[in-house]
Amino acid sequence: MNETVAPGGAELRARAQIDLAAVRANVRTLRERAPGAAFMAVVKADGYGHGAAPCARAAGAAGAAWLGTATPQEALALRAPGAGVPDGVRIMCWLWTPGGPWREAIEADLDVSLSGGWALDEVVRAARLAGRPARVQLKADTGLGRGGCQPGDDWAELVARALRAEAEGLLRITGLWSHFACADEPGHPSIAAQLTRFREMVAYAESRGVDPEVRHIANSPATLTLPESHFDLVRPGIAMYGVSPSPVIGTPADLGLRPAMTLSASMALVKHVPGGHGVSYGHHYVTPGATTLGLVPLGYADGVPRHASSTGPVLVEGKWRTVAGRVAMDQFVVDLGGDEPEPGAEAVLFGPGDRGEPTAEDWAQAAGTIAYEIVTRIGTRVPRVHVDEGNEGSGT
Repeated sequence: MNETVAPGGAELRARAQIDLAAVRANVRTLRERAPGAAFMAVVKADGYGHGAAPCARAAGAAGAAWLGTATPQEALALRAPGAGVPDGVRIMCWLWTPGGPWREAIEADLDVSLSGGWALDEVVRAARLAGRPARVQLKADTGLGRGGCQPGDDWAELVARALRAEAEGLLRITGLWSHFACADEPGHPSIAAQLTRFREMVAYAESRGVDPEVRHIANSPATLTLPESHFDLVRPGIAMYGVSPSPVIGTPADLGLRPAMTLSASMALVKHVPGGHGVSYGHHYVTPGATTLGLVPLGYADGVPRHASSTGPVLVEGKWRTVAGRVAMDQFVVDLGGDEPEPGAEAVLFGPGDRGEPTAEDWAQAAGTIAYEIVTRIGTRVPRVHVDEGNEGSGT
């Protein structure tokens, strides 16, 4: 087993350990759900907090032919020397703003998403400057109401203008795509409506001469539950990291997935306090009797949600404890109930649950949010320790 260690061998205040073997296994499981479709591993937001480049390499080893990012900067970083992403892996990015690095994207062989005329104008200008065609994917708004081109006249105009640019050799339309609003709510009426609208918008574009390499709409929940949405390509994000898209769909174990991230810290202090002792800002927790308090050196600056004050679960020496009082910027306290672990003892905030530790979903419930946010928000002060890196050849 290969593991990234702290610089100089120093003990870590805290760590987010990322199991790359789990990432590879999750990709294989998800590919089995969509055997007829290519696989895009979505590694936006630094791989949902797990480390974009290591997870991209792990996903590629498990059969992912595409990588997906939100911003062009994220995509360009994966093309940079040292990222280790093979040249043959396609990379798509979709969140553009005016003045973005279109030429750099074209020269890096990225697939870029277009939702409207302004973006088409900018990519065409960049293609002229680069002296080579851009690879573009036209995004349809089928009902999410976020990015994407509206159906009807707007879609007809975008398709027509893109085809004219393609005829001039300025771009190649490589894909047609969209995104679900409620795929994590099985049976929601918008799902069928969006699928119908997507088929209609794809059919229109193809009737006008668009010949895409890929058509895609399936995110993690759709990959898991909607085989009719798989088309040519699926785009799992959170599920690739072993987190369920929604408790309604099932737990990771139900879905054959394994959470890849374990967040832990070394206890910074253990001390005796009397009953009636206020704890942390505002004294929202007061000890009910004489007890021991443990100081966990993680706080909201590290991504621990302040909304989980007095509710967030932590495993210390085999027992679940709860955040006592408010989560502060750099630290929080747990009431150990008289137990006396040594300073440096491990406090596990969340992980796969194998050792009885809480999961990211437990923290999501405690904070009133979703598990996506729990793993993605872990900050840069927490080192990512990638376990099983270097074994990417072990498996498609």
